[in-house]
Amino acid sequence: MAGRRPTLDDVARAAGVHKATASRALNPETRNQVKFETAHRITVAARRLGYVPNTLARGLRTSRSTAVGVLVPDLTNPLFPPIVRGIQDRLDSHGYTALLVNTDNDEERERAQFAELAARRVDGFIVATARRDHPLLAEAVGRGTALVTVNRTVELPGTPAVVGDDADGVAQAVAHLRGLGHTRIAHLAGPQSVSTGAVRLRAFRQAAGRARDAVVECAAYTEQAGRAGARRLLLAHPSTTAVLAGNDLIALGALAELAAQGRSCPDDISVVGFNDMPFADRFRPPLTTVRVPHHEMGVQAAELLLELLTRPQPVARTVVLPARLVVRGSTAPPPASR
Repeated sequence: MAGRRPTLDDVARAAGVHKATASRALNPETRNQVKFETAHRITVAARRLGYVPNTLARGLRTSRSTAVGVLVPDLTNPLFPPIVRGIQDRLDSHGYTALLVNTDNDEERERAQFAELAARRVDGFIVATARRDHPLLAEAVGRGTALVTVNRTVELPGTPAVVGDDADGVAQAVAHLRGLGHTRIAHLAGPQSVSTGAVRLRAFRQAAGRARDAVVECAAYTEQAGRAGARRLLLAHPSTTAVLAGNDLIALGALAELAAQGRSCPDDISVVGFNDMPFADRFRPPLTTVRVPHHEMGVQAAELLLELLTRPQPVARTVVLPARLVVRGSTAPPPASR
């Protein structure tokens, strides 16, 4: 075979099987049709020969590209890499490739990238950019596009989604602050155009009682927006002793604004985040936050999409993963109770 690429015929001869058997063994979607020992022998032969399946040719035969488009709003947000890793881990095990694009929260950019991925004939989409009212996704679902949302939901009945139990996470956070003695609790809410912001605000108002209106909506899930929101919050509600932030980046901005105003966390004001993103335990002080299993979220999103692609009559469903409060150094009893 010197000077040429090994073929499926070469693999079949090396493994001592028919070409069709080799093809089924090397295709993740049909591998289970071949005995384990035989499939292993074929895989070893293919690896030894350096055989690489021609996925383009397979796609022309099967009308499948074995590629999935993954849209995220902001790759600089540490929330998303664990989700993407979970997606890739699950897709890889089924022979699919994830094509990742970053939309920068720009609707025109998102539409252009979605169209580009569709032109590449991806088999489906996993979307972390969903807004509650999302015309692009509504159009895609209307065309029958296989689509799953992750971390957020969209107001389109029958669209599969994987989310954390945000309402329970907020309830745990508020209960923790109340248990410390806080009665003047405020919420730095995330954008209300996305489901996470809306669900967490609604849960805060249900749990906070008389403090339900001590709320400032942040323009984005960013440190800068969190700092600006904290500044407005402290002007409007100066007696606040605890803040529940819409996510960890908003909490990071709140910590920066407290420091700029000469206030100490948690001595003057306690702060709770949401997501438990990487390095939240290294904030100053280490951040009390609600942990959501983001890698598992990605795994489950990929699993839902695979169901859409491989089952004759898949059932659209929403998977809700448990949230858990992680208590660290950014929360303490209010000053008056010490």
